[in-house]
Amino acid sequence: MEVRAVAKYIRVSPQKVRRIVDMVRGMRVSEALTLLRFVPSPAAREVAKVIRSAAANAENNFQMSGPDLHIVKIAADQGPMLKRYRARAHGRVSPILKRTSHITVVVDEKVR
Repeated sequence: MEVRAVAKYIRVSPQKVRRIVDMVRGMRVSEALTLLRFVPSPAAREVAKVIRSAAANAENNFQMSGPDLHIVKIAADQGPMLKRYRARAHGRVSPILKRTSHITVVVDEKVR
């Protein structure tokens, strides 16, 4: 049975989160968390939180065994953008788009 966890409105751009997500796709949960601990990126911290949440959901709500959990699907989708403006020369403005992400993690027990 697949168990999921979703983190919404994370204030890191989806492009930066996807780099981290691609590193851990298909790994065991324990290996992914170990790898993310040493990645110097704010996105890695957020992805690790969601993976931990999905693993906790699987263990507590569905009685799955922790060491057997694997990341089946993981995605970073774009959330809404905060639109701000910066003053430029000659009275003009240019937009600043502060992007957000939605991170979805699906874990499942690996069949031996």
